[in-house]
Amino acid sequence: MTKESERENQARKRSGGSLLRKHFKVLTHVVSPQGKIKNMNRIDKKFQELRDQGATAFMPYVCAGDPTPELTSKLLLTLEEAGADLIELGVPFSDPIADGPTVQRASERALTHRISLQQILEMVTTLRTQTDLPIALMGYYNPIFRMGEETFCKAAQAAGVDGVIVPDLPPEQAQSLLEVAPKYNLATIFLAAPTSPPERMQLIASVSTGFIYCVSVTGVTGARAMLSDEIAPMISELRKHTDKPISVGFGISTPDQARQVAQTADGVIVGSAIVNVIEDNMDNETKLLAAVKQFASDLAIGVKT
Repeated sequence: MTKESERENQARKRSGGSLLRKHFKVLTHVVSPQGKIKNMNRIDKKFQELRDQGATAFMPYVCAGDPTPELTSKLLLTLEEAGADLIELGVPFSDPIADGPTVQRASERALTHRISLQQILEMVTTLRTQTDLPIALMGYYNPIFRMGEETFCKAAQAAGVDGVIVPDLPPEQAQSLLEVAPKYNLATIFLAAPTSPPERMQLIASVSTGFIYCVSVTGVTGARAMLSDEIAPMISELRKHTDKPISVGFGISTPDQARQVAQTADGVIVGSAIVNVIEDNMDNETKLLAAVKQFASDLAIGVKT
């Protein structure tokens, strides 16, 4: 590298760091000082309850509408019976860039039913007559943008949604959502990746509410045979910046893996492995619900022991 090229590279690094510091200053004015919770919602209360018990949260994922909208509601209630502490409810999207093949297929199956964001909110409204389980919507920004952030947040609160995870909306571009969501007591949950430098982790920790979503691997969702060795260092770095709950997802697929992650994390998220069980049993509703309940029960035991 020439001296001129080296100077240009250093300049880009300095400007990138300055930009991140600028976003940090702007965004931290949006949340309450020191990240303190002003109005606890179901997510906050559940993590506080589990922290008081010295326990870790089990948070399964299902895609709304997969395999059918009617079965989604039954699956959520089945997961609660199996020991779920929170639910991550996926909003299907035609271009799920953060998802691997398993969740992509779930999204495709859901979209064949032409399920919409509005219908998913109606589903949550109905579920709220049967459960008080905390629910975080996991979905891409386009449907929220099309509905309008204010309209979406108001409707989500009315339906009984507790938080939103938007994987393609980084905190630097989320100021308007961060301003609107607290008005409706919705947690804004951002993702920290193994490639996130310490300064960025500080930003993510500062603007996240409810919990921080720690992505265990570089890449997309999907069950994996082995856990990443990057999980513990990531959690350790995040702990330097916050005492907010940290949940780990992407790649956790067995009770033993869930047990290992639960030793350091506040929450364990399992998605693709559960979707695989759904996919393997779609021809028989009774068999499907029984298989999901058994698998989720085994995962919950792993998280809790």
